[in-house]
Amino acid sequence: MKRIILFLTSLSILAASCDTKNAGSNPTVLEVYTDSLFQASLDSAQIAGGAILVFQKGEMLLKKSYGFASLELAAPMPEEGQFEIGSVTKQFTAAAILKLVEAGKLSLEDDFTDYLDFDTKGRKVTINNLLNHTSGIASYTEIPEFWELSITDYPRDTLVRMVEGKEFLFEPNEALIYNNSGYFFLGLIIEKVTGQGYEEYLKQTFFEPLGMNNTSYCSNTKVITNKVYGYDYTPEGLQQKDYLNHNWPYAAGSLCSTTKDLLTWMSAMHTGKVLPEALYQSLITPDQLNDGSQLRYAKGLSNFSNFGNHEIAHGGGINGFLSETRYFPEEDLYIICLVNTTGPRGGGFFADEITWKLLEKQENKGVDLDIDTKDLAGTYTGAVRGYSQSLAVNSIPNGLTIQEEGEDKLDTLKTYVGNNSWMMGNTKVTIQNNEYRIDQPSAYYILKKQE
Repeated sequence: MKRIILFLTSLSILAASCDTKNAGSNPTVLEVYTDSLFQASLDSAQIAGGAILVFQKGEMLLKKSYGFASLELAAPMPEEGQFEIGSVTKQFTAAAILKLVEAGKLSLEDDFTDYLDFDTKGRKVTINNLLNHTSGIASYTEIPEFWELSITDYPRDTLVRMVEGKEFLFEPNEALIYNNSGYFFLGLIIEKVTGQGYEEYLKQTFFEPLGMNNTSYCSNTKVITNKVYGYDYTPEGLQQKDYLNHNWPYAAGSLCSTTKDLLTWMSAMHTGKVLPEALYQSLITPDQLNDGSQLRYAKGLSNFSNFGNHEIAHGGGINGFLSETRYFPEEDLYIICLVNTTGPRGGGFFADEITWKLLEKQENKGVDLDIDTKDLAGTYTGAVRGYSQSLAVNSIPNGLTIQEEGEDKLDTLKTYVGNNSWMMGNTKVTIQNNEYRIDQPSAYYILKKQE
């Protein structure tokens, strides 16, 4: 089977569709570079196919599709292939909630249990907490028994009750752990407030007014024009993705779309055609934790400095698909990449390569160490996404090493930026007051020093 896949993918560039300005006899440098990236990934059977779009200042710099929508049928990727976009769905859910705020039907500070029966054991969890992953509620995709539920067709309340029975990971607004339960609940709140199904509300509020004719709620049964099939990468070759009933990703990850429709959505959202200015700013502006710590995740969107470049973005991952959507407001640049394979080369991989082909990557600049690292050594433990992490921190000359419990890998905190903080790519690590804080664009973990 692997030989067949390799043979098919080696032919895929010939079948690639293209809508790039000046494409054809005079491909741009960007197009040639992107072709080489996809060709290498197809030849090595790391992906079945994908689509990429780059748009800047009103000009389409690149819009191409590569590989296959179906390996079994050797069906080339169509120009407007419809992919499952996973968690890119979250920005639609967040915008839908803000439309209800605009209509005066709810407030971000409302306790979500005003709309959904859920025992928080005395805690107040706001709709805003659900939007920015600071609720502390367990995320259903990290609960082992969910995966038995994921192939069933039970009522959605089944999942609500399953999550309700789990302990909180932290008190509301004391940390940020990425949480699919929150967005599942938001979908139910939208339905409760509007009296419409989630899919129907989004269609009426966003898809139809914006002309997003190739965006819809994903289905395992409907016949959909240009639907793309998903695959998993394995060292032995590509395989069909595992089955997932779309009753469950729901408002956290069940939309399907195309690169063109996503550009329509993103450009409308960032130019005032979806929300009034005050609510748009609410959508994209990260909040603070109870202790004043600044987050980099807002509502269904990360908003941060990506190596010196202001980026508002979100990725998505769901069985068989990996997606990435990025907007750089200072450059008026949009990069959208959809891949129909889960593996090492998803939408984020290609988006990264294109980002640093077009923009200057400003590496973090360190300063001289001005603290005694011996005082910081110890073991730090706390909740991160999916498990409890324990890190051993050891002092070395001019720095610190970190090692996760049960792992052989030893890392060094290298780029010291002052105030007991180090940068590791876009992750900021601060060790102070017996706490090890991990600040990422979509997470803020706090590990406590053990006695």
